[in-house]
Amino acid sequence: MTDNPHHLTTPSGKPRARRFGIGFDGTPGPFNAITDVAGVAVGYATLISGDGPLVVGKGPVRTGVTAILPRPLAELATPVFAGVFSQNGNGELTGTHIIEETGAFNFPITITNTHSCGVSRDGTLRWMSKVLPSAVDSAWGLPVAAETYDGFLNDINGHHLTSAHVAEALDAAAGGAIEEGSVGGGTGMITFGFKAGSGTASRIVAWQGHNYTVGAFVQSNFGKRRNFTLRGLRAGQELVEPAIREGTPRAEKGSIIAVIATDAPFLPHQMKRLARRVPLGIAMTGGFGYHSSGDIFLAFSTANPAAALAAPGRMANADFIPDTDIDPFFDAVIQTVEESILNALIANEDMTGRDGNFVPALPKAWLGEKFG
Repeated sequence: MTDNPHHLTTPSGKPRARRFGIGFDGTPGPFNAITDVAGVAVGYATLISGDGPLVVGKGPVRTGVTAILPRPLAELATPVFAGVFSQNGNGELTGTHIIEETGAFNFPITITNTHSCGVSRDGTLRWMSKVLPSAVDSAWGLPVAAETYDGFLNDINGHHLTSAHVAEALDAAAGGAIEEGSVGGGTGMITFGFKAGSGTASRIVAWQGHNYTVGAFVQSNFGKRRNFTLRGLRAGQELVEPAIREGTPRAEKGSIIAVIATDAPFLPHQMKRLARRVPLGIAMTGGFGYHSSGDIFLAFSTANPAAALAAPGRMANADFIPDTDIDPFFDAVIQTVEESILNALIANEDMTGRDGNFVPALPKAWLGEKFG
């Protein structure tokens, strides 16, 4: 077991997967988080209020928004090379068309619930116009905003998320250790019939004398209990209880958004290749991309900022690791996505939401018996 406290618990003391002696492949970074990629920051706004029967517009509220800054604040207008991949497109991630066209994007990423995705997108533009007005004064903005569905626990049609909450998450974005579980956009999310939400992990990849970092962040909200797999153990078959309790019928509406960040120098086609490996990490946990699941993935590199800006009238030069050496980075994506999902599950507690709908946490006693 690692002796790094950041690998074992979140800043608030919630347990992470490694706290229970669960072993993983690869070498994590100092915080085992996407923020191990220099310049990347994460912030949250979490909205939890009310109990009892659903009253649309009043609650109960179990939602929020997550902000991921791909570069430091002053550099947010500088594009990052990027690629996107949709394993199953029953969801939304805005900005994908320009990423497919140019292989890059700029501005922050936000992740929230399905019916607030537009609010988080527009709120990002409002925030950018205040903190970095030169970036939007004479240009258009196409920020990345993504969503998963939290309507089993949250008054999703009450539209409780506002631009002020989006600004709160963006203002709170910071590096270092970050919270996981029922925070930010992950507040009302469910995975394999257990309480889940926000999770992260990182890996160090050595190449030609350099140590590069690959980090993942997931908003995890997918999967059927029977398929849950924990490091090769078909755990879902024995974890029939504790079960979800429904005050109102639960429709199958699962999804997962994953963001991959790296400081390794890669070109856009290579970033798309990294994004394509995310489903393999999901499959390690028992996620199979069912019909109703929106499984959409973004990968970006913070390297080559001058080339990403591509000033007119001059030759642009970019460094990149050759495709023939990309396999260890594929490993890192798969490893970080798997661990991020498990962290989202383990750094969590039971939650009761609208109409008394109840979602249990993955039992800690069971984890201790199996891995402790």
